[in-house]
Amino acid sequence: MKPIASTVLAALCVAGCAKLPSTPVDAPLRPGKVVVFDIDGTLTPENIDVLEVRKDVVNVVKAYSDKGYRILYLTARSLHLQQPIPYWLNRYGFPKGDLQTAQTSQDRKDPATFKANMLENYKKVGWKIAFAYGDSTTDFQAYERAGIAKEHVFALLRENDKQCQPGVYSICLKGYTEHLPFVETVASVKSSH
Repeated sequence: MKPIASTVLAALCVAGCAKLPSTPVDAPLRPGKVVVFDIDGTLTPENIDVLEVRKDVVNVVKAYSDKGYRILYLTARSLHLQQPIPYWLNRYGFPKGDLQTAQTSQDRKDPATFKANMLENYKKVGWKIAFAYGDSTTDFQAYERAGIAKEHVFALLRENDKQCQPGVYSICLKGYTEHLPFVETVASVKSSH
């Protein structure tokens, strides 16, 4: 981790390292679609750079939000590193969305099950999972368990890796800049936020 980032992270943790509460999963007022983003390694360049952001990721997330998709930020991040997430999302200009964090040690030990269960909760109240982004095998396992079609799952290459982690997904993206043209072609939806 970069020295300044680790200092900021330490200060934020001292200010209040606590588990973030789970966001209530409300039913859409009319048919709605969700786009899921893992955080560490997906919105960030790699898992350990928890205060960095990938180039053009905010533009991709905003493009979906502007088209009416509900945004779901989903993470099994360690309890002690959860508190800075809302500040980090706001600091970089990510659009509002649901933030679902691991609530128990079991959630953190088995992120695939935690994430799959959370996605099932969204589906049970009427949300359709439109697209999902991740960087780890556990992300792809969760998305597959939740029934998201391979064509709607995108893998992100971690910084300094030569290939994406194993899993079921449509494409391994080096970054979000190359993905912007695809997102621009995605149809808008009517959704309640």
